[in-house]
Parts: sequence; structure tokens; C-alpha cells
Amino acid sequence: MLSFENDYSEGAHPRILARIAAANMDQYPGYGSDEVCESAKARIRGACGDEDAEIFFLVGGTQTNQIVIDAMTAEYEGVVAVETGHVNVHEAGAIEATGRKVLALPAHDGKMDADELDAYCAAFLADANRDHMVWPGIVYVSHPTEYGTLYTKAELEAISDVCRRRGIPLFVDGARLGYGLTARGTDVTLEDLARLADVFYIGGTKVGALMGEAVVFTHRNMPKHFLTIVKRHGALLAKGFLLGLQFDELFTDDLYTRIARNANVQADRIRAALAAGGYEMPLVNATNQIFVTLPNARYAQLSRRVRLSFWERADASHTTVRIATSWATTDEHVDRLVALLRDTLTADDLL
Repeated sequence: MLSFENDYSEGAHPRILARIAAANMDQYPGYGSDEVCESAKARIRGACGDEDAEIFFLVGGTQTNQIVIDAMTAEYEGVVAVETGHVNVHEAGAIEATGRKVLALPAHDGKMDADELDAYCAAFLADANRDHMVWPGIVYVSHPTEYGTLYTKAELEAISDVCRRRGIPLFVDGARLGYGLTARGTDVTLEDLARLADVFYIGGTKVGALMGEAVVFTHRNMPKHFLTIVKRHGALLAKGFLLGLQFDELFTDDLYTRIARNANVQADRIRAALAAGGYEMPLVNATNQIFVTLPNARYAQLSRRVRLSFWERADASHTTVRIATSWATTDEHVDRLVALLRDTLTADDLL
């Protein structure tokens, strides 16, 4: 059965598996205090153009979001995010479980508006009851967003400027960062993120690694005793070298961006087929997530042959689904999906 359900269905890039196999019987110190992790950190610093960046490897995205937000905020502070943000919608209350409230702003195709953020902060500070309220302690955005859309450099600069003026750190979720950095038309680079964000992470789980996220603290602002905070969350991996080894390989010979670009190229092929077939795409982006609204009967028909990700009920008779490509999606995979899309298209379906 074909699977376009997510971008983490496959295991890992063959180069990573080979690297793990080659190092399997080597002995390393625990908890990431090893030479492989140090090599990976050096490569990431070079790619970010920030030799002062402090880097810590964690296992997964929700874990990373929870720990970073907890570590960088006080108990009376919350995280400002758009209403469709991952921390607000798809993390099962993980942020709230740490005692941090998500303060939701309107989303615009998944993105935060800098003027609305500034107005929110101004209104909070002008509120005579603010001492009885949750203070905005960190601003969270993701790039790409939950809808696969991308911020422009100007938009990120505007949000970063608000955060600087308001004294609030900016946190960029980069679970799918590779797909954002290699999307057609983007003007945002890794160096830009290192300049504009106070902390961001480079996602490996969804971009070629078995698992792992590389958290990058800029401006030498890693919270004090961060390793201890990670341990307290139960998230400190004893075999930390496994994470460092994967990022060391991903950041050798530009492997990370090269394999990420494949997902976007394959997604564009699918978008072209959907457009040619008259399918309704409620939102079009340039990354690896494709959203299409299907009549329920067509959705059921396709689901017998290909795994798709349910997104939401558009109305009583239509369902919006997500088609996700990955670093490992092949021409053959896309050819087969395009053929299925063509086969399921009938005159009745277009009514």
C-alpha cells in the first residue's frame, strides 16, 4: 500500500544507517558528552554562521517544544502562538502539563502577524489587571507552519523586532526546517534564523534521521543547567552519541538540504497533477505538505489504496486530507499516486 500519510514513515537515510553500523561497537561517554556530538555541533555552528551557538540534541519535536518553553519561561509566563500552532493543537496539552499556558493569536494561513503580536503585547501591558494574568514569556512560531506555509525573511524580521522591543525571546520550531530551507522562492536561510531567533531547532526526525532534533541557542543564551532540566523531563538520552552521529552525517556534504529538496520537488509534481485534475486545494504552499479537499466517497476510494492523513471535515460531504512527501519519496511513488488520482476522478466526483 502506498503511504503519503506523513514524512517520517521511513527509517533513516542509508548513510546514517551505515554510520550507525560502523560505530555500533565503539564505546562513547554517555549523555552526549562525546566527540561525535562535538563534531556535529561544530558542523551545525558552521552552517548557521554562528560560532557562539550552543547546541543540544533531543529526541523528538513535542519533547523539544515542551522542554525549551519550560526552560525559557518563568512559572507565571505563557507561550504566545497562533491558534493553529503545533503547541496549541497537536501536542495533547504537553505545554500546559508543564504549567505553561498557550496564549493563542489569530493565524493567517498558519502564520503569525507581527503587528497583531505587537498589539497583543501592548494591550497586555496596558491592562490594569495584568498582574492577575499569564504574562507573555516566549513567542513560538514554526517554519514551515502547521499548514506547510513559509515566513518570508521580512516577516520573521518583523516578528523578531517585536520580540526584541518587548524583551520576549523568539522560539522557532524547525521540525520540518529542511523542507522550508529548500522550498522554491524562499529567502530564509539557516543564517537568518540564527540571527533572528533566540532559539530554534533543526528537525532530523522528519528529514532523514531515525530520530532527533538539534536545538540551537543563539546569543549564548542557553538556560542555566539545561542538561539538568532535560534530565528532569526524563528526556536525557543515555546513548546521546546516536543523536550526534546522525546530525554529524546530515551536515556532511550538505546531505540535509539535498535530501530535503527531494520532498519539495516530489510535492510539486503531485500539486501539478491535482491542479490538472480539478481537485480543490484550499491552501497551496511550496513545501512537502499538500492539502486537498475530497468528496467523502473519493476519500474512501483513495484510502483503500494509499494512506493519507485526515486533517479535518470540510463539511458533511467533504474531507480535507494531507498528502505528505518526504526525503525518501521516489519518482515511482509519485507516479503511482498520480495514476490513482487520475483513476478515481469521475464526472460525479466533480459535482
